[in-house]
Amino acid sequence: MFEEKKQKKKLTPTQAIIKAQMACAYQERCQQEMRDKLYEWGLHSNDVENIIADLISTNFLNEERFAKAFAGGKFRIKKWGKVKIKIELKKRKISDYCIRKGLEEIDDEAYISTLKDLLNKKLKEISKGKEHIRNYKAAQYALSRGFESDLVWDILKMED
Repeated sequence: MFEEKKQKKKLTPTQAIIKAQMACAYQERCQQEMRDKLYEWGLHSNDVENIIADLISTNFLNEERFAKAFAGGKFRIKKWGKVKIKIELKKRKISDYCIRKGLEEIDDEAYISTLKDLLNKKLKEISKGKEHIRNYKAAQYALSRGFESDLVWDILKMED
């Protein structure tokens, strides 16, 4: 087996705080992400929780800010729907309150417009076949991107 893992140098709590602050300053992070990194850097649970508390108190870590940045970014850049964004935030152990705040960042008009564009683009790609099969395939695509089923079908019915 090729299981030779390079031993990473363990950081002291002081070194870890500095490195964690730089990581948080570079990009929004959630608590769980930083907790995992700190354990990866060889710290023990007391140190990890103290560093997390320090990062929160100095506002390097802010779950609500992370949720807003995550939701806005995934929607604008990757064209993800609210369902997929919510699932991904839950995976990161973000609170329901912060998830709600993050999803509020997505403008309703832009959301509908993005979904319409996504569906129209997919329908153009699937030019052959019966209309109900094309609609089904386009809907499946939109659902896989995390858009709500009722919204997808409402828009497809309007497009007919």
